[in-house]
Amino acid sequence: MNVAFFLRPKFQVSYIYENDSIRCGLEKMRHHGYTSIPVLNDKNEYVGTVSEGDFLWHLVDENDTELHKVNMKSVEDTKIKDILRKDRNPSVGIMASVEELLTRAMRQNFIPVVDDSNVFIGIVTRKSIIEYLVKGNENKKSE
Repeated sequence: MNVAFFLRPKFQVSYIYENDSIRCGLEKMRHHGYTSIPVLNDKNEYVGTVSEGDFLWHLVDENDTELHKVNMKSVEDTKIKDILRKDRNPSVGIMASVEELLTRAMRQNFIPVVDDSNVFIGIVTRKSIIEYLVKGNENKKSE
């Protein structure tokens, strides 16, 4: 079995671009109720994942002790790439093993999947992996 079995394709996934503003990213995450979201570059290559914490720490660091004075201009002018930690949620290729997915799923809510050119093609969610394992276990019990 390969990654494609679990894949939620790109057209079913919300993502943002590294040149989107912080405001745009926050609005998209709020609209969908996400705590983190994949980030792509203008070539649709996966460049990382940004989380609520990344936004929060940026606001705290920028405004230091006066967080209540957040400047909306800076939220609109600052780009996602300026706060992105590219080492978080590394992607896997479409030919990744199920074992690799399981290992990643222990640490990540979703695993970004890329093709051979690093173009983002979708995600595998922790939920889809757990559902598969539960169904397999139920099938074994009923035999």
